[in-house]
Amino acid sequence: MPKLPKSFYTRAGVVQIARDLLGKYLFTNLDGVITGGKIVETEAYSGENDMACHSHSGRRTARTEIMFQEGGVAYVYLIYGIYALFNIITNEAEKADAVLIRAIEPIEGLPEILLRRNQTKVTPKLTAGPGLVTLALGITKKHYGTDLTGDTIWLENRGEIIQEEQIIASPRVGVDYAGEDALLPWRFRVQGSPWTSKAK
Repeated sequence: MPKLPKSFYTRAGVVQIARDLLGKYLFTNLDGVITGGKIVETEAYSGENDMACHSHSGRRTARTEIMFQEGGVAYVYLIYGIYALFNIITNEAEKADAVLIRAIEPIEGLPEILLRRNQTKVTPKLTAGPGLVTLALGITKKHYGTDLTGDTIWLENRGEIIQEEQIIASPRVGVDYAGEDALLPWRFRVQGSPWTSKAK
């Protein structure tokens, strides 16, 4: 299947990209084991004018430096010192936009995904949440900066179109500190998918 090209990620308009990523497929190849699934939930973060974004107002730190690169690379960071969260940098260099992948429907490498998640059955508990996606796919902080057009982490277009009326737009999760920007409807879910995360 065709990988998403660099040009997919370097477009302006992170909100549109976050919507476009629904129905695309995310894969990892770690030590020859391929795991992955269909993206069913995303969140958009706009570096220039979004209080919820780590790079807001051009804030550059050791952690956020990758955000200022050209789109098409991975931004992976820890929350609560435990969970790695996987984000896709978008737009041209210095714009520092990102899309958080919040949930996938797993389809590839299910035995390995069950092992990584210490589960015995394929249920939404496997991958319905951003910290669970990374556990299932083996993504860690060491993948910070990974080129998403390479062979370690990549995305594919399998011809699936999610219609506008199938997309639920709502405020993002856990960004109450961001003032009015916390209310932006920049969390996108595939309507009716049992694989989306439960956070309100």
